[in-house]
Amino acid sequence: MPGRRDPWLDNAKAVLIVVVVVGHAIVLMPSGPLKSQAYDFIYYFHMPAFVLVTGYLSRSFRWTRRHLWSLVTTLVVPYLVFELLMALWRVHVVEQVDSLDVLSPLWLNPHWPMWYLVVLVMWRLATPVLGRHPVMVPLSVAVSLLAGTVDVELFDINRALGLLPFFVIGLHLPRGVLQAAKARGSGLAGLVVLGGLWWLAERTDDHWSTQWLYYRASYDSLDATLAEGMEIRAQLIVLALLGTFAVLTLVPRRTSPLTQVGTYTMGVYLLHGFVIRLAEHEGYADAMPGDGWASLLITVAAAVALAMLLGWRPVATKALWLVDPVNTAGGWLRRRADARRERSTDAPPSATLEPHGRGPRR
Repeated sequence: MPGRRDPWLDNAKAVLIVVVVVGHAIVLMPSGPLKSQAYDFIYYFHMPAFVLVTGYLSRSFRWTRRHLWSLVTTLVVPYLVFELLMALWRVHVVEQVDSLDVLSPLWLNPHWPMWYLVVLVMWRLATPVLGRHPVMVPLSVAVSLLAGTVDVELFDINRALGLLPFFVIGLHLPRGVLQAAKARGSGLAGLVVLGGLWWLAERTDDHWSTQWLYYRASYDSLDATLAEGMEIRAQLIVLALLGTFAVLTLVPRRTSPLTQVGTYTMGVYLLHGFVIRLAEHEGYADAMPGDGWASLLITVAAAVALAMLLGWRPVATKALWLVDPVNTAGGWLRRRADARRERSTDAPPSATLEPHGRGPRR
């Protein structure tokens, strides 16, 4: 059927957003070697994988009025809203900082985890150029390697440049690669790769610190020369691609409980940070049974449950008015726009906003 959603892609998005939540939740654990290993293991691949799949789903983006408007309503507006909400949450609810002045400048220097929305806007705007020719793949790698020579916090440009190869690879990803990831028996190879990354995460602290895995810090700030920095980043890009493929081999191929979550990944991404901050404020680490496997398993299970809850349709649809206030029926900006049209006697019927989900897929 034309236009039918691929459950594997929705499952892939769901798996990756769950891994993102798990990665953020592990920070709450009591400090120890297992926490450091688990954190580095996830950060080897979780955001690169999410970026690559986002690139793959962004291939249809063009500089048309419809696509640009969708970019504003589904990314820019939520960023403006949630950047402020997260700042207020950190000041007045979890008391992580004492005033908004500490977090300024709001909107110009994105705060965790809102950087992704700003960076995605930049990538999407560049998509018609980045997707024009496969030569953009090696060029994007070169840009990422050279990005470590500068330190630009404005709109998290450093991270946009550092993670650029994964978005561009997603734009040019051959369908055969996805078919290979979905092939029977590929999951065994994926488990072997992930096992290797887990083993590596325990043994690389002397070679690269966790800061390298964010793709944002300059080589100077990481005490590396240009040659050393480029070598380490190139190694991390290769590891991230291997980890991405490995995770995709484990994605369910048919409709599953994950499929529904995959249609609401933006809501899960934007909302889970508030719960993570609250759990930290309430002393999550103190409630854990030490820094070993019991705490890790409890934390992973709680993070998976949180992601599934936020992506559960009865919850996710109620949150859409805040996550996508322009396009969602009942959204506060949508209601204001509808009210203005009702008051205007000469507004044409075509002025109605496009229904949610008609823009480029996220």
